[in-house]
Amino acid sequence: MDWILVTIYTSSEGIEPLSGVLYQAGITGIEIEDEADFKSFLEENRESWDYVDEDLLKEKEKETCVKVYVSDNASGHEMLSAIRTAVSELAARDTEKAFGRLEIDLGNVSEEDWANNWKQYFHPTEIGEKILIKPEWEELSEPTDRIVFEVNPGMSFGTGSHETTQLCIEALEQAVKPGDEVLDLGCGSGILSIIAILLGAESALAIDIDPNAVDIAKDNARKNGVSMDKFIAKAGNVLTDEALMQEIRSKKYPIVVANIVADVIIGLLPTAKEAVAADGVFITSGIISDRIEDVCAAIEENGFVIEQVNRRGDWASIICRLG
Repeated sequence: MDWILVTIYTSSEGIEPLSGVLYQAGITGIEIEDEADFKSFLEENRESWDYVDEDLLKEKEKETCVKVYVSDNASGHEMLSAIRTAVSELAARDTEKAFGRLEIDLGNVSEEDWANNWKQYFHPTEIGEKILIKPEWEELSEPTDRIVFEVNPGMSFGTGSHETTQLCIEALEQAVKPGDEVLDLGCGSGILSIIAILLGAESALAIDIDPNAVDIAKDNARKNGVSMDKFIAKAGNVLTDEALMQEIRSKKYPIVVANIVADVIIGLLPTAKEAVAADGVFITSGIISDRIEDVCAAIEENGFVIEQVNRRGDWASIICRLG
């Protein structure tokens, strides 16, 4: 299997929070290069050094970074998209800019090459009882009675390959009723809110912290014949943008969905509580197994009653309603 090296530039102060969000996104192995540690080591052991190799010094005095590897296939693309989302959310929370620039480089691979090369691994996928995900560059080999969602995810999270996306789609199949309005927090490629409309929802408000994701989501809505009157996509941070939070809370949604990571879900719960209708449903996923209890406890503390916890692989989704 081929691998892609993903380097995320940060600061010494950013290593711990960055490692935490990567773990929540499903990354369990990381490499850390910390300039401060190396300088501290030299200072503390100065008396032991007669000579420090200048080449070694230059090599170690590079910017602090965290490195991870993702597989060069469809699953790896989903993982990279999840990493991008997690890092963007961390950057938005870092209001004092203590965690460095939090930018991502792909080892010896351009963004364009990565976006094109992984396509060979992404093929039509059936999810649940009603949905078929089809890459825009492929044709179906035979007719289907499933609802076809055509997608070009670009660099955004949401192709249907990841367990968390599948769990949310299956929950939407059961929850969506004709005429429902949907709020999608952390929309990525727009896959969940657009599919909700294809399932019969009247409209969706889709929000993502990454403006590029919002553009991709709008393109995917158009590909699937969804008008911009029904699909409203906006960029913003629902944890810090007061105007955006007020807009979200100005109406009640029968369905609120958030497929993100545990800490962001916990932070979103007060907003979700304000936004969901009295008889509505809150569907959330992106929760790695080790964090299920934390998220469940926070959900209950915010006045929700948990109806289902569904698991697939190392991931879980939670379906709940207001108590």
